[in-house]
Amino acid sequence: MTPSKVYYTDLHVDPGTSLLQKLERLIRAAGMGEIDFRQKFTALKLHFGEEGNLAYLRPDYVKVVADLVKEWGGVPFLTDCNTLYVGSRKNAVDHLNVAMLHGFGPMTTGCQVIIADGLKGTDEGIVPVPCGEYVKEAKIGRAIVDADIIVSVNHFKGHESAGFGGALKNLGMGCGSRAGKMEQHASGKPHVEQPLCTGCRTCARQCAHDAISFGEDRKASIDHSRCVGCGRCLGACNFDAIQPPDSHSNQRLNQKIAEYSWAVLAGKPSFHISLVIDVSPYCDCHGENDIPLVPDVGFFASFDPVALDQACADACNRMPPMPGSMIQDSSPKEDRFTSAFPDTDWQVALAHAEKLGLGTRAYELVTLK
Repeated sequence: MTPSKVYYTDLHVDPGTSLLQKLERLIRAAGMGEIDFRQKFTALKLHFGEEGNLAYLRPDYVKVVADLVKEWGGVPFLTDCNTLYVGSRKNAVDHLNVAMLHGFGPMTTGCQVIIADGLKGTDEGIVPVPCGEYVKEAKIGRAIVDADIIVSVNHFKGHESAGFGGALKNLGMGCGSRAGKMEQHASGKPHVEQPLCTGCRTCARQCAHDAISFGEDRKASIDHSRCVGCGRCLGACNFDAIQPPDSHSNQRLNQKIAEYSWAVLAGKPSFHISLVIDVSPYCDCHGENDIPLVPDVGFFASFDPVALDQACADACNRMPPMPGSMIQDSSPKEDRFTSAFPDTDWQVALAHAEKLGLGTRAYELVTLK
């Protein structure tokens, strides 16, 4: 397969030039304007950030993308789907409140915010996945299904289950309705290593399904008949007491993310932009953000989401571990994301997406000053 072009610019600016101007130049050079946006509803898929998280992308960056879509005649809107886990974005009312709290709205970005799967996360469209091995019908937020064009605006960072969150994670998991997210997570359900459990109950406060209970010894246990396998408790536990069942679970999750990404993009023009800044170890779904794994890298853009994710991961792996981060003592040769989360393998998603014909991991990096 012919390598895909991935465009890149670093974060260096001369006096009189802003990072927003560099981002605009990158998007123009990468060819997003070749899409026919005229009178097309264009979903700008991003993550508004959980309340308390400060690593999410600033709305200023998103405004650059929205302004270009409008310049080319499109009708942009900002969108995301509700979360599966308990938190500040589980329904559209709370989700919109957080989006506004974090600066996303018409006054700051020039376009409206639409929560794609509606008030309770049940407004979905069913998209057949004929090439899917694990997903035959993807449950996608209705506004995503109805959109004419998809532009993903991705904060590239770590993820405790997928390895990292980039374009595929933003598209596949992010565009799934609550039922769609449940389907992607459902193949793996964690368990408690009770000798390590301190009884702090942090995990129970993160569980939206009342699956975690405590015995007389104050040790947690997980009721698998209630658990949906979302993995939120894994990230919540500071004592490594909650463990995934096996590495196959995260592998299957990544494969399902790839198949959901295929469903989101099927038959539609799309473009993808990733900002590799504030590369926090955990997803922006967390209400906190730890020291970044690596220093800031720059901005990337491509028509190919698979090549884009590969290029971003390669760039992170060329960077040194950030002092004070959770991987500060890792070897320079170790993968930055598997160092942070040894039970993950981000390459599974990219390999499966490539197999589905979603893109290629082979890329030509075009560097702009």
